[in-house]
Amino acid sequence: MIYDVIIIGGGPAGLTAALYARRANKSALVIEKATFGGQITYSPKVENIPGFLALSGNEFAEKMIEQVMEQGADVECAEVTEIIDGDIKTVVTDSGNFEGKSVIWATGAKHRMLGLEREEEFVGEGISFCAVCDGAFYTGKTVAVIGGGNSALQEAIMLSDLCKKVYVVQNLDYLTGEKKLQEILEGKKNVEIILGTTVESLMGDGALNGIVIKSGEKRQTLLIDGMFVAIGLVPQNEVVSSLVSLNTWGYVDAGENCQTGTKGIFVAGDCRSKRIRQVATACADGATAALAACDYVDSL
Repeated sequence: MIYDVIIIGGGPAGLTAALYARRANKSALVIEKATFGGQITYSPKVENIPGFLALSGNEFAEKMIEQVMEQGADVECAEVTEIIDGDIKTVVTDSGNFEGKSVIWATGAKHRMLGLEREEEFVGEGISFCAVCDGAFYTGKTVAVIGGGNSALQEAIMLSDLCKKVYVVQNLDYLTGEKKLQEILEGKKNVEIILGTTVESLMGDGALNGIVIKSGEKRQTLLIDGMFVAIGLVPQNEVVSSLVSLNTWGYVDAGENCQTGTKGIFVAGDCRSKRIRQVATACADGATAALAACDYVDSL
């Protein structure tokens, strides 16, 4: 079978793309290598999705995949290893090849991890990556922000208005974020900045309740309720790096129209160059990319 649209990535961007493709009466296949729903499945409670007061990331993902399948989209659990360009695109996976008239690349970006033992276990159970998404859960509590760049400082500033105590732990001997952000943070009485220090291990039984930090040979235990890791994102664009243009940071270089420089290949979600990476913007990308792909298919 030759699909009208093959969507690679089953997060909010990819699933929205599948929904819009099917609503336009186009055949659609969604290929996901890991968990349908993407990064949002790590969030135990989400309150910034229009139409829902609150729900877990898993619940949201389940609703999306149910909706997409109800609309008649096909789904496949497989890892894409190559895309062969042509009038008909061939998507090569570890479980077979699929053909499509157009491709939407929606693999997202994964948060850079610290590489610690038990880290994956605590994601969603004390470890978070987004103060906008999860900060309210730590109102009146103690948290640590790991990192010293703009993102980390912005996270810490936001959390300082909610939390009793905020530790900022940076591995370098200085913060790398903008001076203005540093000044704001240094003026917060409930913020303690710890420089030249790394996180050595995580503590907790079922949920994170502390970290051991190390500076030289000196170790210290911080008792915390949550930890926000803000050391960057890693876009998952290796497979398409020879087909589309990537910017300096490895994101697909495409604007709000979600069109790449390769005919018939579109991009949606956190894997493209953009400033705001939220569920709402990922869904917007999915709709835009799908409609652009449908127009392309109609023009063939």
